[in-house]
Amino acid sequence: MKILVATTNPGKLREIERILSPLGYEVVEPPEKMEVEETGSTFLENAYLKARAYHDRFGLPALADDSGLVVEVLGGYPGVFSSRFYSLEFGGREELRGSTDEANVRKLLRLLEGRENREAKFVAFVVLYFQDRGLFASGECRGEIVDSPRGSGGFGYDPVFKPEGYDRTMAELEPEEKDRISHRGRALRKLADLLGRCNL
Repeated sequence: MKILVATTNPGKLREIERILSPLGYEVVEPPEKMEVEETGSTFLENAYLKARAYHDRFGLPALADDSGLVVEVLGGYPGVFSSRFYSLEFGGREELRGSTDEANVRKLLRLLEGRENREAKFVAFVVLYFQDRGLFASGECRGEIVDSPRGSGGFGYDPVFKPEGYDRTMAELEPEEKDRISHRGRALRKLADLLGRCNL
């Protein structure tokens, strides 16, 4: 089955391809960039909006993911705003120096400075939209936020997120190791299982 990945994020595309290709799916990059406004109030709504928009535009089964970091003491922020957290009024805007990932991480660490409770979880919802219907699955990875970035792998908040049972951050793990425990890896394997049971 050929699956179009509804993303402009190269890191996310590589991760999805690593997980789905060994399961027998042909992962296809979008032929052109397409921005979809994420107007949903939940990860699931945003994933659905993206998957349907890419399917309608390119005519292939489209897979979209919406995911983010949920921090308990911040009332669930960054949440659905994870990719643009630095620009929110909540907690004060962070100056954009370097990449948006770096600005998001700086703001997160600033808001958690001096706090004992640094529990967090990565949450992912994936939606596959095709033939006017959709399948979805979700995954979580629990852990905590470390004091400063560590590691050069991954993207987003990976350098400051330490998964439960590990002494390394997501950015310090090997890609295959990360895929086994990541929120997106768990969601994608559940989705692949659903597809198998549907004989698709």
